[in-house]
Amino acid sequence: MKPKICIIISTYNSDITKKLLFSAKNELKRYGVTKAKDYKVPGAFEIPVAIARLAKKYDAFIAIGCIIKGQTANFNLISSAVTDAIMHLSITNKKPIGNSIITLFNRNQASKRYNKGKEAANAVMEVLKIK
Repeated sequence: MKPKICIIISTYNSDITKKLLFSAKNELKRYGVTKAKDYKVPGAFEIPVAIARLAKKYDAFIAIGCIIKGQTANFNLISSAVTDAIMHLSITNKKPIGNSIITLFNRNQASKRYNKGKEAANAVMEVLKIK
């Protein structure tokens, strides 16, 4: 039976997150998963709460977002809070959560990181094999 995979994708910086989503879905297809469910949230900060609300419905998650450094410390605060929350949710629910939330100092760095969707999908599928 194919695992039920959920992808939570931030619409903030959507030109970048859409490419991460494409990368993740292509990798899932390689594993035979063609029906991952997508949910959109406004930003990376909302990803953990969406996962928490859906934790009982899915076997695994892929978190997709993009945080770009601005002029304030918000970049560090958001990045750290989201990463900590995702790890906590994964351990508490005993479900893999592939983290494809990329953090960038500028938009130009994005093109070198689009494969992070693929890497997150691969990580999820490999952890699901552990019994």
